[in-house]
Amino acid sequence: MDQAYLSERTEQAESDQMQLVGFTIGKETFGVDILMVQEIIRSAPITAVPNSPDFIEGVINLRGSIIPVIDLRKRLNLYKKKAMPESQATWILIINVDDRVTGFIVDSVTKVLKIQISTIEPPPDIVVAGLKSQYIRGVCEIDTGLLILLDFSRILQGKEIKKLKEIDHEN
Repeated sequence: MDQAYLSERTEQAESDQMQLVGFTIGKETFGVDILMVQEIIRSAPITAVPNSPDFIEGVINLRGSIIPVIDLRKRLNLYKKKAMPESQATWILIINVDDRVTGFIVDSVTKVLKIQISTIEPPPDIVVAGLKSQYIRGVCEIDTGLLILLDFSRILQGKEIKKLKEIDHEN
């Protein structure tokens, strides 16, 4: 086989793949398109915002930008975890959602995953571990079990996005 053919086949195989940042909340493994993730940080000092929804932990100052931080566990109504020792800090995914930079608290970040787009199944109609399926882009099998692909553009509803904008303007 000639080199051009092999190169073309490799390119096609890579275009059929999707790169995800894997993360966990409790026992569940989730994924988000790597292109949406601006950065991943260890927990930072979070300033509480009065009268904000329960799932908004507050805001952080990231290199001069004020970024709202959402506790993904609370937002998705997942089971409460046992108290973690202070030394075991959580992670914050800084994600660009519809041109709005937002931080999402997760328990841990696993690794960058490459999955075949063809292996992604449509979201189930039932509730997955207390998670409303409207937030799910799809589900696929990975070596450690099932991976739930979240649709971050649907995690917040219109009125909640409006509230986040108000928080941005207050700071």
